[in-house]
Amino acid sequence: MPSLTDRRSFLASALSGAALIPAAARAQSQDQSPVPSARNYAGGPPVQYPDPDIIALDKRFQRYIVGNTVIKRHYTGTFWSEGPAWNGVGRFLVWSDIPNNVQMRWREEDNTVSVFRNPSGYSNGNTFDFEGRQLSCEHGGRRVARYEYDGTVTVIADKFEGKRLNSPNDIVVHPDGSIWFTDPMYGILGNYEGFKAQSELKTAVYRVDSKTRQIEKVADQPDMPNGICFSPDYKKVYVADTGNARQIWVYDLDGKALRNVKRFAQLSVPVTRAFTAADGMRCDTDGNLWCGALPGVQVLTPNAELIGMIRLPENCANVCFGGTKRNRLFMAASQSLYSVYVDTQGAHIT
Repeated sequence: MPSLTDRRSFLASALSGAALIPAAARAQSQDQSPVPSARNYAGGPPVQYPDPDIIALDKRFQRYIVGNTVIKRHYTGTFWSEGPAWNGVGRFLVWSDIPNNVQMRWREEDNTVSVFRNPSGYSNGNTFDFEGRQLSCEHGGRRVARYEYDGTVTVIADKFEGKRLNSPNDIVVHPDGSIWFTDPMYGILGNYEGFKAQSELKTAVYRVDSKTRQIEKVADQPDMPNGICFSPDYKKVYVADTGNARQIWVYDLDGKALRNVKRFAQLSVPVTRAFTAADGMRCDTDGNLWCGALPGVQVLTPNAELIGMIRLPENCANVCFGGTKRNRLFMAASQSLYSVYVDTQGAHIT
C-alpha cells in the first residue's frame, strides 16, 4: 500500500498536469475556452483525471479542485431543471422541472432518480428550513409554499399589500427563521412555466417571518431579481439580476433590512467576453460565490474576482452544495442534473 506522502504526490501531479498525464490531456485541461470537452455523458469512455472541464482561471482556484474526480451526469430528460436543494436527513436532492410541472428526487444511497412531487405547482426554487421542511417557489399559484410533515401545505406568501405576487423564483432561509425570496415575472410571461397573467406588483425581494407570516419588501431595485444567497456569516445578501442590468447586486444585511446596495459583478463568458448573467448562486465556507452562468458554473471570490469555471454541455440555471459532507456541487442544467466533488463545503444547510 502506498504511503500517504506518495498519494499526496500523485494527486499533486494530477492537478498540475505532470508526466502522469499525456500531453494531449494536459493541453485539453488548460483550455480556457467556454466550449466543453468532447465527452460522452451517456456511458462513453472514462474521462482521464484531472477533469478537463474544471478550469482554474486563477491559481487560487486550484485548491478547490479535487484532482481525481469528474463531473457526473445523474439524469437527463427534463425540459428546464431548476432549484436544487439538499435534504441532509433523507440524503436526497430535490429539484424542479418547471415546464413538466414536477419535482424530481435523486437519492445518494443508490444513485436513483424518481418523480418526487407531481404536480408541483410549476415550482422553481426550493430549499429546506432549519426544521427540515421543504419550501418551494411555485409559479402556478404565484406563491411560496411549505410542505409540512403531515402532508399539508402552508402558504407562506402569495400576496403583498393585497396584490398577488408575480412568480416567486428563488428562496433561502435565515437562522432567525425568516424566509427570503425573489419575485420576478418569468412564471407569468407565458404558459410554458406557469400561467400567463398580468403583473400586479413591481418585481422585488421579500422577507417573511416564518411564525407570523408577516411579509416585508426588502428591495425592489433589481429589474428581474432571480437567484438569492447569503454570505457565510449572514452579513451580506447577493441577488442575481437577470433583467436589463444582468449583474449581481450585494447588500449589507442590517437586522431585517437590506442597506448599501452595490454592484458586485457583471459576468462575461471567459475568452469570448460576451455578457452573460448569473441565475442561481450559493456560497462556500470561504465566501466564494458559485454561480450558474455560461459556460456552466462561474466561481467568484468575495471580492468579485473570477477564479474558476466548470464547463457543461448545457446552460446551468442553479446550483447547491450537498452530499453527506456538503462537498458535492449539484448543478441543475437545462435537461439534466450534474454533480462534482469539490475541495470546499457549502456555507449553509442547502
